[in-house]
Amino acid sequence: MFPRPIEQTRPLTQRLYTIALPIALILWLFPLLGVAMTSLRPASDLAQGNYFGMPSYIAFENYISVFRDSDLGSYMLNSLKVTIPTVIGAVALSCMTGFALGIYKFRSNLVVFFLFVAGNFIPFQILMVPVRDLTLTLGMYNSWTGLAMFHIAFQTGFCTLFMRNFIKALPFELIEAARVEGVSEIQIFWHIVLPLMKPAIAALSVLVFTFIWNDFFWATVLTTTKETQPITAGLSSLNGQWVAAWHLVSAGSILAALPPVLMFFLMQKHFIAGLTLGAVK
Repeated sequence: MFPRPIEQTRPLTQRLYTIALPIALILWLFPLLGVAMTSLRPASDLAQGNYFGMPSYIAFENYISVFRDSDLGSYMLNSLKVTIPTVIGAVALSCMTGFALGIYKFRSNLVVFFLFVAGNFIPFQILMVPVRDLTLTLGMYNSWTGLAMFHIAFQTGFCTLFMRNFIKALPFELIEAARVEGVSEIQIFWHIVLPLMKPAIAALSVLVFTFIWNDFFWATVLTTTKETQPITAGLSSLNGQWVAAWHLVSAGSILAALPPVLMFFLMQKHFIAGLTLGAVK
C-alpha cells in the first residue's frame, strides 16, 4: 500500500535513485537559480543579450536600486497589512468553528461542515465579478481592508476543515471530564482544547501566510494603485513601458520570496509537529 523505503530496494534501484535525485533537484531549482543569477546581472549584460552566460560583474546594487527606484517597500508593507490580519482572522475563526463542528453533535453538523468545505471547490475565477461588485458596493474596492476581508472569508473554509479534523482526533474523554467537573464550554475551549491546538495553529498559520503572501490573482483584481497593491501585483510595475527591467524584477522577486521562507524556518519545528501529530500512536 505504501512505497518501500529506498534502503529496502535492490542495489540497482538504489544507484539509479542516487543518480536521479540530484538531477531532479537541479531541474527543480534551475528556474530559481536563473532568477537569482538575473538579479545579480547588470542591465548592460541584458541589453547585450547575455541572459544565460556569466555576468560581467556581480551587480549587488540591483537590490538597492529596486528599493530606491521603485515602491517595493510600500508594496511589501501592503502585503503585511493584508497577510497578518488574514492569518489572525482565519485561524481564530477556524479554531471556533472547528471546535463547534468537532465537539458538538447536532442534526445539521455534516451539512454545515460541507458548506465550509464546498467553498474550496469553487473555481476562484467564477467569483471574480461578483466579489469585485460586492467590494464596490461596500466601498472596499482598492483597499487592503477589502482584500484582507475577502481572504479571511475564503480561507476560513480550508482552515475549518483542518481544525475540525484536528480537534476530532483529540481524546473526547478530556471534554467529558471537564463537563463533569462543571467547567463551562467557553472554559473548555480556552483552557483545554486551545492549548492542545498550538501545533495545528502554527502549521496552519504558516500555510495561510504563504497562500496569502503569494496570491497574485486577487491582488490584481481587487487593488489598482501602489497605495494598496501587495508585492505580487506591485512587481509588474518594475517593468517600463518599452523596456523590461528583468534584473530589477528578479531582485524584487527574490526579496518578495524571503518573508514566507523566513516564516517557514522560524516555525519549522511547530509546522512539522502540526502536520505529523496523530500520524503515529
